[in-house]
Amino acid sequence: MKTLPPLGDITVEQFLSKYWQQKPLVIRKALPDFVCPVTPEELAGLAMEDEVESRLILERDGATPWELKSGPFTEEAFTSLPASHWRLEVAEANQHIPALALLQERFAFLPNWRLDAVMVSFAPEHGTVGPHTDGRDLFLVQGPGRQRWQLSHQPDGPEHRLPDLPLQILADFQPEEEYILEEGDILYLPPGVVHHGVALEDCLTITIGCRAPVIAELAAAWCADTVSRIDTEHYYNDPAIELRPHPGLITAHELARVRETLRETLLRDDEEMARWFASFTTDVKPGHYLPEPEQDLDRETLLATLQQTGELWRSEYARFAYIEARGQTLLYVAGEEIPLHDTLVFAAPLLSGQRRFALATLRPHLDTVGFAELLVTLYNLGALYFPESD
Repeated sequence: MKTLPPLGDITVEQFLSKYWQQKPLVIRKALPDFVCPVTPEELAGLAMEDEVESRLILERDGATPWELKSGPFTEEAFTSLPASHWRLEVAEANQHIPALALLQERFAFLPNWRLDAVMVSFAPEHGTVGPHTDGRDLFLVQGPGRQRWQLSHQPDGPEHRLPDLPLQILADFQPEEEYILEEGDILYLPPGVVHHGVALEDCLTITIGCRAPVIAELAAAWCADTVSRIDTEHYYNDPAIELRPHPGLITAHELARVRETLRETLLRDDEEMARWFASFTTDVKPGHYLPEPEQDLDRETLLATLQQTGELWRSEYARFAYIEARGQTLLYVAGEEIPLHDTLVFAAPLLSGQRRFALATLRPHLDTVGFAELLVTLYNLGALYFPESD
């Protein structure tokens, strides 16, 4: 049975129509039986690893007010911390803790391409990163401990922030709402709401962020892809050039011709747009890569391993999505386009709809022509993996 979304008495339809990107929402006991999948000690251990992105924010008792330190950290860095007024953040923790990856499935009412990574933070009493805003939607899941959240809708442009800091902290925060979150509570924040979280005691917070492409980056990526497809031997032409009163004049006719040329060049059809965006939005982040398996598997070895482990997992380094185009289903994994035969259409929603695939879920399809081979392709790509045995 599919897990119900953690929205309390609010239905998905009510949330999307009344709250999503409109106003904050506090959901009390959204996860009444929530067991935090990571301890403060485990979080600190992750922050000591080279491949993990982490940071420490010290409001005071650092080299400067609001000192920002980037990981990896040493054990001495943690043992020398003050008793209060600091916060440790570990980004993309879902890539290292499978239970955090599964937590994202509770928000499956949102499309895959809009869900981002999971960040986990720990703070002792008074720990905070200051009042600030985010340009994306956030679901803040309260783990062990209590935290006070104050919200405001006041302006937060650069002129309203404390100067010369590595963090974008509002200078004159004027709270309008206040909530104290306890374990299992969730605070939803749309973009642009100023929020200030302060730990009332040792506490862990799990932040499930949503992706929101910066429009300039989206446009730049589209234009770059389009330009890469243009024939470099194709020149601007103007067969209907007209006589002008002065050689320095650029005529309205010429401007219209330039505008028409650029429009024809940059505006590709809807199908091309769909295929480009599916590849763009599932592509691996710059600076990241898919962890390749130790060795490639063939069909027989993959099926034998699946029988032994009993399950197959979707990599948190890979994004899955699909579209209907060219009269067929196109699966996109880590930016790669995989056309699916009509007999494999079921694989698109199956593989992009969950993160853990039990053998019982996959078994009915393993004899379908091409399905096991598809799993082999995705495994060898690094988009699927087998869990480590205990």
